Amino acid sequence: MFRDITIGQYYKTDSILHNLDPRVKIFATLVYVISIFTFHHFAGFVVAGLFFFAMVWLSKVPMKFLVRGLKPIVMLLVFTGILHLFFTSGDVVVQMGVLHITKQGIYKCVFVTLRLLLMMLGASLLTLTTTPNRLTDGLEKMLRPLNRLHVPVHELAMMMSIALRFIPILVEELDKIMKAQLARGADFEEGNIIKRLKNMMPILVPLFASAMRRANELAYAMDARCYHGGQGRTKMFPLHYESKDIAAYLIIVIYVVLLQVVCRIFAF
Repeated sequence: MFRDITIGQYYKTDSILHNLDPRVKIFATLVYVISIFTFHHFAGFVVAGLFFFAMVWLSKVPMKFLVRGLKPIVMLLVFTGILHLFFTSGDVVVQMGVLHITKQGIYKCVFVTLRLLLMMLGASLLTLTTTPNRLTDGLEKMLRPLNRLHVPVHELAMMMSIALRFIPILVEELDKIMKAQLARGADFEEGNIIKRLKNMMPILVPLFASAMRRANELAYAMDARCYHGGQGRTKMFPLHYESKDIAAYLIIVIYVVLLQVVCRIFAF
C-alpha cells in the first residue's frame, strides 16, 4: 500500500505538461485546488473533472497510476464521508437509532469526497510532471518578492523540495522494514487498536533512525559542496517564460471563467 503513494514521485516522460515552466504548474495547481472549493453545484464538478482529465491526457501519465495513489487515503475519504453522512442535520431519510441519514448529509458526503479526490489528484499531477529541482526553482522564483521583507525564500523552497523528495524514499524504506519484520514473524493485524499500535514500534523506531541517518548524510553532502543558502547562487537552467507558458496561463483563466459561468447558470 505504501508504494502506492504518488505525491512526491516524478513520472518521467515527454509531454506538454512536463515541458511547461514550473511556475505555471504551481500556479495552475493552486488555482485548481482553490476553484474546487468555490462552487456549490455538481455542475462545477463536471467542469473541474473535464479540465483535470484533459490535463492528465496532456501529461501522458497513466490514469491507473494516479488512481493507485489514492489507496493510502481511502480510509480518510471513507471516514470524512461517514462523518458528513451521519452527522449532518436536515431532512431525515433513514433513521438507525441515534444515527440518521439526511438528504443534506448525502449531498455533503458526495460533495466533500469528490472535492478531496480532485484535490489529491491535482496535487499528485504537479509532482508527477515536475522534478524536485524544477519545483524548487519555481517556488523560489515565485516567492522572490518576499526577499525584500527578509524572508528566507530560497531556504523555504529548498526545505519544501527536500520534504517532497523524502516522501518516496521513506515510503520505500518503510516497505523494506515491514517486509523484514514480517519475515521475522511480526504480525500487525491481530489484536485491538492498542496492541496494533504497540506492534508498530518495531517499524517506527528503525524508520525514524533511518530518516535521521539520511538527513545527516544529506547535511554532510550539502556542507561538503559549500552550500550556504541562496545568496549569490546561480542556476544551471534559468527559468524563462515561453509562448506555451503564456498559452497555459490563458487556459487557466478560461477554465476559471467557464467554471464561474457554469456555476452561476445552475445556481438559478
